[in-house]
Amino acid sequence: MLGRILLVGRLAVRDLRRRRIEAALLLLAIMAATTTLTLALVLRDAASDPYQSTRAATHGPDVVAGVYQPAKLSGLEELAGAAGVIDHSGPYPVAPAKLQASGRTSDVQVVGRDAAPASVDQPELIQGSWVRDGGVVVEAAFANALHVRVGDPVTLDSRSFEVVGVAVTAAMPPYPGASCIVAIGCVNGAITDEVPPGLLHNPGLVWLTQADVRSLTTDSLSYVMNLKLADPAEAQAFVANHGEHGGATPMQPWENILEDATELARDSQILLLIGAWLLGLLAVAGLSVLVGGRMADQTRRVGLLKAVGGTPSLVAAVLLAEYVLVAIVAAAAGLAVGSLAAPLLAESSAGLIGSAGTPSMTMSTVGLVTAVALGVAVVATVVPAVRAARSSTVNALADSPRPPRRIGWLIAISARLPVPLLLALRVAARRPRRVVLGVVSIAITVSGIFVVLVLNAFLTTQPLAGGYADAQVEVLRQVLLVWIVILLSLAAVNAIVITWATVLDNRHSSALARALGATPRDVSTALAAAQVLPALVGAVVGVFPGGFALFAAINAITGGDSDRATLPSLWQLLAVVLATVLVVAALTAVPARLGGRRPVTETL
Repeated sequence: MLGRILLVGRLAVRDLRRRRIEAALLLLAIMAATTTLTLALVLRDAASDPYQSTRAATHGPDVVAGVYQPAKLSGLEELAGAAGVIDHSGPYPVAPAKLQASGRTSDVQVVGRDAAPASVDQPELIQGSWVRDGGVVVEAAFANALHVRVGDPVTLDSRSFEVVGVAVTAAMPPYPGASCIVAIGCVNGAITDEVPPGLLHNPGLVWLTQADVRSLTTDSLSYVMNLKLADPAEAQAFVANHGEHGGATPMQPWENILEDATELARDSQILLLIGAWLLGLLAVAGLSVLVGGRMADQTRRVGLLKAVGGTPSLVAAVLLAEYVLVAIVAAAAGLAVGSLAAPLLAESSAGLIGSAGTPSMTMSTVGLVTAVALGVAVVATVVPAVRAARSSTVNALADSPRPPRRIGWLIAISARLPVPLLLALRVAARRPRRVVLGVVSIAITVSGIFVVLVLNAFLTTQPLAGGYADAQVEVLRQVLLVWIVILLSLAAVNAIVITWATVLDNRHSSALARALGATPRDVSTALAAAQVLPALVGAVVGVFPGGFALFAAINAITGGDSDRATLPSLWQLLAVVLATVLVVAALTAVPARLGGRRPVTETL
């Protein structure tokens, strides 16, 4: 048994080394899908685990409550003694202020804290030390956005302070989604008009000593208290029962803070999962064509293996092993690239423990990505491999060209066309399944472009309606850019692969056409046109119904409101279709030209 496995492995590796370009294309196709899937799965973990880690490390509160005037502090004291509350910290004074750092000015909420650690909501330091006189501690995501570090000077309402620490907390979502706990109110998200007087725009969070906070303002301070419950699962019910108790403001249970803190990571994960599915379908389409071309090119080798005693199962195992080996390497590369790129997309969660730096790579993520890579390779190769293994040994050794299919109506139509179109139609008719795969590949790509246009328009014109701040919009744009670049790259590889497979498959018929009077230019044009015509059909199908169907599916998954979305205009859709045809024509021109200029005598 071991000897058989070694034999299969040696034969597979030898064949991959003989066809390195095709092996590289296989690797890129599967790697694109596994990279995107890795990003999606890592961000899935970033949408839950870091906040829980932060809650545990900071003794996070189960409920956060506040009052607007010192006269109503008695309401917080009554809440601290309410049934179900086992511990609390505060009340702490809170003041609005303007922070200037690194040449930027931002609104902030300044919370006064004690130098001694609190039993509930003690922010976890990731740099520096805790508050002291003249020293300010900055929330981690806010510090990351302002590019400030420990030791940097900042100004709060014209008073100078030194950054002595950077910390994370579970009592409030990270910047720029911080909740408003001061009396004057906040405006989160992007705005088109000037911020109304007295409102804070996307405020950050900083901590000072209580004495320093009181020295910043002479106005009435707001106060905040952090509550710990005997049963954290009862936080929602506690808020419902005590939300207006004693004049306290509506309170925030920890579940609401979790949702706000991880909303962006969750939306990014949905986008990447959609991209991973699209890339997986593209990878299967491209691999099917590439595998079919390789199988046709390996016909004589299959015959030799069977002639020296190889059974059909051995031959099929050898052919499958090549693609399984490539899939394993592609899965490892996709996991590595995805884990390195994930921090760039998880910066919005920099205010949570476990999300800054390289997100954790779990065994479930590794197993799922590897399984998907192997599944894509097996699905694309098992049928051609079994068909090749069952082929006749004599026919395989002869490696004779496949006789063309005679279709009467196609011959009648093509006979009246110019020579390049005549040959193009007959090339397409020779491999109808390859034409279908080409149409599907382009349709998937154009559907993805359609959705990107819709989402980009939404992020551009309605970020406030979507509840996103400027920094969050930028992160979502990065996510869209990641998967559209990978999608377009894989689609380009597919177009080249399909054209090259068509060139190899039609080398005998192309040489015969030239022998009968067709010019090399006619043959090259025909081979390119055989890909452009399916590209035109695929682009139209990708717009309608493909693009509309994919957008509807995304809305169904995310629970979005499609009425607020701006669909691409007619001229944009026509431009996408035209650009798709032109790009496919350009990508297929070179391999078609090379295939149309092979010496006739050598081929025949």
